[in-house]
Amino acid sequence: MSFAALGIDISKDTLDVALYQDDSYRLATFTNEKDGYRRLAKWLKKHKARECRVCIEATGRYGETVAMYLYERDYSVSVVNPARIKAYGASMLKRNKTDREDAKVIAHFCATQNPGVWAPPPPEIQELQALTRRLEALKADRTRELNRKQSGVQSKTVLADIDAHIDFLKNQIAIIEQRIRDLLDQHPDLREQHDLLTSIPGIGDITAARLIAEIPDVNDFQSANQLAAYAGLTPRNHNSGSSVHRHGRLVKTGNKRFRTALFLPALTAMRFKPIVQALVERLQTKGKNRMTIVGAVMRKLVHLAYGVLKHRKPFDPDYLVNVQVSA
Repeated sequence: MSFAALGIDISKDTLDVALYQDDSYRLATFTNEKDGYRRLAKWLKKHKARECRVCIEATGRYGETVAMYLYERDYSVSVVNPARIKAYGASMLKRNKTDREDAKVIAHFCATQNPGVWAPPPPEIQELQALTRRLEALKADRTRELNRKQSGVQSKTVLADIDAHIDFLKNQIAIIEQRIRDLLDQHPDLREQHDLLTSIPGIGDITAARLIAEIPDVNDFQSANQLAAYAGLTPRNHNSGSSVHRHGRLVKTGNKRFRTALFLPALTAMRFKPIVQALVERLQTKGKNRMTIVGAVMRKLVHLAYGVLKHRKPFDPDYLVNVQVSA
């Protein structure tokens, strides 16, 4: 049996797979549900690729189930940032953009780049992820209903229905928030991480829970900059020669939920927290635009989060924190 690598391009309903073996590809498509996973496993066995390396893109919930299915059957699974796959495909001068071609690129990437092996988070983290993501969805629904109520709706029947839905959503939000608190209390390590994060100015209870849910083991990162890159909070500068100097922008290729969890805390910190005021003033003096400054404050919060989690010590407001954040 020769070495084999399996690339899976995932959509809501289907899995397009490419098995790279003996310098050639075998292609197939399966449904993105349990029966499709079983058929995929049989297909791999048929082609004598039972011990192949598997690689998928980190595309959220559509890929989590198949990754877990294969992991539980002792396949070596890698979950890779889509930006890496895109860059690798560009380096191969790939011009066609189809699901099957994407699966082939992923398989070739897996075979040649040896990406790190993925392992699912512990059950309590999986539950915290589910709860915090559900809470995020409920709050988004509530915001939409509040906007509808303020959009000039005249029908009393419709307004009453909107109010009833808002009340329902408020109740569900309160229930989920209580379940999050109960889960943290049931797991001392999660409670410790929560207390460490909430010691940072600007990070509240729910933001801390969201960060715990979305940050892998902090010891997997060698520096705060690596954690910031994981969140997609590293700046991309565009300078060329003496004439091209564009505003830096965030890369935004990391964990979107991690990144968005820090947005409102950053705005709060900018208004009320002395710890970031010097950073804000320095960037304003340099002529940086508002969103660049917000991004820098978000990175500052990542650095502080990394510090308290890494060293297992709460934030000390009397300690001079020298974190140089570029923008």
